[in-house]
Amino acid sequence: MIHERFVINSKNNPSKTALRDMHSGKAVSFGKALTAVLILSKKFRKTEEVFTGVLLPTSQGCALTVVSLLASGKIPVMINYSTGAEKNILYAMEKCGFSRVITSKYFIDKIGCPQQKEMIFLEDIIKSISLKEKVFAGLKSKLPLRSILSELHSCSEDEPAVVLFTSGSEKEPKAIQLSHKNLLSNIQACAEALGIEKEDVFMNILPPFHVFGYNVNLVMPLVLGCTSLTYPNPLDYKTVVDIIRKEKPTLIAGSPYFLSNYSKHSQTGDFSSLKLVISGADKAQDWLLDEYFEKHGIKILEGYGTTETSPVISVNTPFENKKGSIGKPLKNLSVEIHDLDSGKKLGAGEKGKILVKGDSVMSGYFDDLEETSFRLRDGWYDTGDIGYTDSEGFLWHSGRLRRCVKIGGEMISLVAIENRIEQILGPENECCVVDIPDKKRGSKIVAVMSKETDTAGLRSKLSSVLPNVAIPKNFIVIPDLPKMGSGKNDFRKISDIVKKNRLISD
Repeated sequence: MIHERFVINSKNNPSKTALRDMHSGKAVSFGKALTAVLILSKKFRKTEEVFTGVLLPTSQGCALTVVSLLASGKIPVMINYSTGAEKNILYAMEKCGFSRVITSKYFIDKIGCPQQKEMIFLEDIIKSISLKEKVFAGLKSKLPLRSILSELHSCSEDEPAVVLFTSGSEKEPKAIQLSHKNLLSNIQACAEALGIEKEDVFMNILPPFHVFGYNVNLVMPLVLGCTSLTYPNPLDYKTVVDIIRKEKPTLIAGSPYFLSNYSKHSQTGDFSSLKLVISGADKAQDWLLDEYFEKHGIKILEGYGTTETSPVISVNTPFENKKGSIGKPLKNLSVEIHDLDSGKKLGAGEKGKILVKGDSVMSGYFDDLEETSFRLRDGWYDTGDIGYTDSEGFLWHSGRLRRCVKIGGEMISLVAIENRIEQILGPENECCVVDIPDKKRGSKIVAVMSKETDTAGLRSKLSSVLPNVAIPKNFIVIPDLPKMGSGKNDFRKISDIVKKNRLISD
């Protein structure tokens, strides 16, 4: 199990740095981290509730809290703090039925979340630890591996290891339980595909409430025995670049939005230590791939995944990669493309729904049998994405089914329109295409951009690469496009802004 893997690494390499918190400047070895987990897990074990909310940023404290909860038999429920911590706490409590949230006074003050009676503060827990507890846990950490493991929670691989919520960028968030088996099988397959070794140093910047941040950033280095450099704010671009230049991590995973801003704030040579730069959560544009290669000599390895698949489904690797694709499926997963209407399995080059099956796939949505039965059939998870495989086995992503709209009988991909606009305008003018209800057509396509542009000229250029029905009828400007915690556009919020402010005509 995850906590057992951590204990094994701690016993094998007690003096190796496990976590270096780049915000506080504090570092902790695997041996010291094990002592902390033994103390915290004993305290967490005293409560009867199994589910426990976690409202913490990317940090040493968050990592140790998560492992300690698992070691005590509790299931962490990760709270999204980027879209309103207070309301998300209440949503998670109602959904999962728990009454306490582990957080930090400093952190909730930082994000403007009011204190609540359900909150348990890390600062208070640390103050409550006596010298006797520290000495006793330190001595226990020196015991043989079997003795330590016998003191911690023992469970099957199918027991939940976390509850995460979908982003809510398109509809209300769904609660997803991922098991130890789900998470560990994904970690193992990713490590093998990418060639990750114990000597690697992770630059950990993604929020832990996002599956990419939770499993790839937080859990993976602890399970593999790697060192993790944690920093709580991925939007602090200059500081992240400074950390990379000075601390020499070998791996960073992030969304295209974050990676592009790190490159903007960097100089050639700043990323010389990075052997793996992995992009996920959103489509990486060609200009970003070109920029990293030309400026830093780095090939961004684009991947693809979902919360429901723990998350990675496919990824380009240093050994097998193809620009524009989302890589080959991991070896522990089966991927099929099915026809949108008939459900028939399609061959290479034929576009349809992407379905996934394997150990990384969730068993279902928490307390939502209807949605589970809709998306999971005979072990196959329907991603809701459209794509195809080529003759070499690489997977290509064509867009989300929910981000497609039928106009005049023709299925239009909003993602494809965004790609065309960005190819014409370049990366400096961000674009998000949404569909708005229309009295005459049923739907109207609107292009939302971060800067003013020559719309007549843009329409003219689009007419040569898109059918007329796919050309946006309205172009509007929102300087700061709303983002999710992962860095991708918040489609729901952008659509709501357009509708609420009546920025388009009927």
